[in-house]
Amino acid sequence: MKPPVLPAPLRALALLPLLAMLAGCSILGGKPRDPVTIYSPQARAAADAAWPQVDWQLAIAKPTATRLLDSPRIAVRPIPGELQVYRGASWAQPPTEMLEASVLRVLEDSGRIAGVGRLATGMRSDYRLAMDVRRFESDYQGGALPVATIEISATLLNNRDQRIVARRTFLREETAATTDVATVTDAFGRALASIAGEIAGWTLAQGQDDARTHPPL
Repeated sequence: MKPPVLPAPLRALALLPLLAMLAGCSILGGKPRDPVTIYSPQARAAADAAWPQVDWQLAIAKPTATRLLDSPRIAVRPIPGELQVYRGASWAQPPTEMLEASVLRVLEDSGRIAGVGRLATGMRSDYRLAMDVRRFESDYQGGALPVATIEISATLLNNRDQRIVARRTFLREETAATTDVATVTDAFGRALASIAGEIAGWTLAQGQDDARTHPPL
């Protein structure tokens, strides 16, 4: 014999105790998450008067990084050989995206280059800039105050023959005024602006030297 089918209103009433039990379980069994503060450093660098004016175009490839570094978590090295993350703090973007955006902005704002953009846009370019993030961490270096440390390996390539034009490793360190996370992220902002400016100027100079010695056919 088939069980009797309840009318719709009675079925809804029969479900109420089950829904209440499930809701109670989620409230009692759930653990409130710690609040997370999201930091977005404003890294802006001014063009140097010594930078050359160039008439070629540059594509910036998305920077690479290890899995641990390519994350919104803010890395801190309290002692040598030990890498942790700040609890309750996060970047608005992973370091690779912050670096790409910072270098692109410096070059765009400089007015020294005919054209520059992200490689992902598919733009036609004469040169390509590839970057690898080796370090993007707060390092105590055995001291009382953390040091915002950014290390980038940059490679400039000629798109015409895929030749490596130049390669260099950039390192920038900025000591935070206190151990407070907000102060540490301010130090990162200064370090990122400085290293983005260095990479932009180096790219323009190396590319221009190559364009003079290897003019397009």
